[in-house]
Amino acid sequence: MTGLQEVSQRHEDELEAAVAKGKPILELRGLQKNYGAVQALKPATITFLSGEIHAIVGENGAGKSTLIKLLTGVIPRTAGEVFWQGEPVQLANPTEAITRGINAVHQEVVLCPHLSVAANMFLGDEMNGNGLMRKRAMTEAAQGVLDDLGFNLPADATLGSLTIGQQQLVATARAAMRGTRFLIFDEPTAYLTRQESAQLFRLIRRLQGDGVTIVYISHRLEEVFELADRVSVLRDGTHVGTRDISETNEAELIALMINRTIEQIYHKEQFALGETVIEARGLSGPGFSDISLSVRAGEIVGLYGLIGAGRSEFALGLYGRHPLSAGEVYWQGRKVAIDNERKAMELGIALAPESRRDQGLCLNLPIGLNINLPVFRRLTRGLTINRGEEAANADRQIRDLQIKTPSRRVLASAMSGGNQQKIVIGKWVSHGAKLFIFDEPTVGVDVGTKAEIYRLFARLLEKGAGIILISSYLPEVYELADRLHVFRQGRLVASHDYRAASHEDVLAQAINA
Repeated sequence: MTGLQEVSQRHEDELEAAVAKGKPILELRGLQKNYGAVQALKPATITFLSGEIHAIVGENGAGKSTLIKLLTGVIPRTAGEVFWQGEPVQLANPTEAITRGINAVHQEVVLCPHLSVAANMFLGDEMNGNGLMRKRAMTEAAQGVLDDLGFNLPADATLGSLTIGQQQLVATARAAMRGTRFLIFDEPTAYLTRQESAQLFRLIRRLQGDGVTIVYISHRLEEVFELADRVSVLRDGTHVGTRDISETNEAELIALMINRTIEQIYHKEQFALGETVIEARGLSGPGFSDISLSVRAGEIVGLYGLIGAGRSEFALGLYGRHPLSAGEVYWQGRKVAIDNERKAMELGIALAPESRRDQGLCLNLPIGLNINLPVFRRLTRGLTINRGEEAANADRQIRDLQIKTPSRRVLASAMSGGNQQKIVIGKWVSHGAKLFIFDEPTVGVDVGTKAEIYRLFARLLEKGAGIILISSYLPEVYELADRLHVFRQGRLVASHDYRAASHEDVLAQAINA
C-alpha cells in the first residue's frame, strides 16, 4: 500500500459508499445565489457524474467562484436544490461538505504559512497519541504521500518558505489524501510549470481511476480539452450549456463564454526599439546568480523557467525588495544603486507581483484607493488630497481597463481574480513608469481579460516603456517576448530572439540539468 493509500484509508469508513461510475453523484436543480438585488448565480441545473472530469469555464465574474462556495458550504444558497447521491442535502457549512467527501483546491492557497508542510496536510485531522501530537509520524506520513504523488517537496519545511506554486501542490496533496469523492480544482496550474502541471494531471487521472469525480475550473482551454470528459459554460451568472468534450471545440466554448469571437488572444505588435531603459550586469542575490540582461524602450523581455528557477527572485532583486550580493545596475545609461523599493519607484520602475492578493493589493481598501496608492503624492496639494483628481484618476483606470465594478468605492476583496489583477496593473499605469515588471500577470484570468492585458502591454510599449514579463505559461512568453531568457537553478541558461527557438527547445533548456 502506498503512502497516499495508507493515509486516505483512514477516511474511507467515514464517507458514504461511492455510486457506480457514470451515474449522477451531485445534481444541482435551479441553484441560485443572490447578494441583495445582484444575482451572482442565476438558477443553474447541472449534473455531475461519478468518476468523470467535468470542466467549468467562463469569464471572470461569470459565477464560477460562487458555484465553488455553494458546493463547499462556504455560503448558503438563495434558492434551488442540491442532491448528493440521489438524496437532498443542505451543504450548509464546509464541515458537512467535507464529511460527504466534497473538497476543493483553491486558486489562492488558504493554508497556514507559519506551519510545516506536514502540519498543513494534516490540519484538522492531526495524529494524536497519549494526549500528544505525533509530529514525527505526521511528517513521515506526509513525506510518503508527497513522494507517492511525485511532488519533490520536503514535508518538514515551513509552508511559507515555499513558492506559491509549491504551496499549491501541498494543497492538492492535502485534498488527495482526505478520501475525497468529489474534488474541485480552481485554476490548479496557475502557478505551475509544464513539468509540475504534468505531475498534477497524472494525479487527477489517478483519482479519476479510483472513482473520484473531478470538477476542473480553468481559463486554459487546452487543459480542458486534454483532461475533461464534459464541460459546462457559465456566462454572467447563467449556465449556458454543457457539452461532451468530444463534441465541441475551442471556438464554440469561447463564443459561449463571451458571446463574441476573439480572432487573436495573443496581441503582439512590433514597435521600434528605443534606448536601453535598464541593464543588469552580473547580478547575484537570494535565489539567483550572475544574471546579465537589458530592456529597451518598446521591448518585452520574457523570463521563463520552472518555479524556483530564479526568475521572480531576480525581478525582486532588481526592484530593490531583496538585497543584491554582486553586480551592477544601469538605469538609462547611468549606474544606480536600487537598494529599496522606494528608490525603484522614484526611478520609474513598477512591479505587478506574482501574488496579487498578498503582495499587490490592500484587499480591505476600496478599488479607487488601491489604484491611487502610488500617485497620492501627485494628487496632494500641501496636506490636502485633491479629491476631484483622485476620483478622476481612479475612474479613468477603471474605464480604460474595463474593471467590472459599480463604483470605485467597492472593496478590492469583493472583486473577481481577473478584476483584482486589473486593479494591480491599473495603479502602475497611473504611476507612469518607464519599466514595468509583470510577474504572472494573467494567472487566473479569462481569455477576454488576457486579450485586454496584452493590448495594455502594447499601449505601454507605444508610449516608450519597457516590459519584463515573467510567466510559467510558455505560450505566453513565447508569443509576446521580443527576447526570451530561460532560467534554471538560479542562472540564465539561454536567450532567444522572437520565435527563434521552438517550444520544445525552450522547455528542454528550462528542465535539463
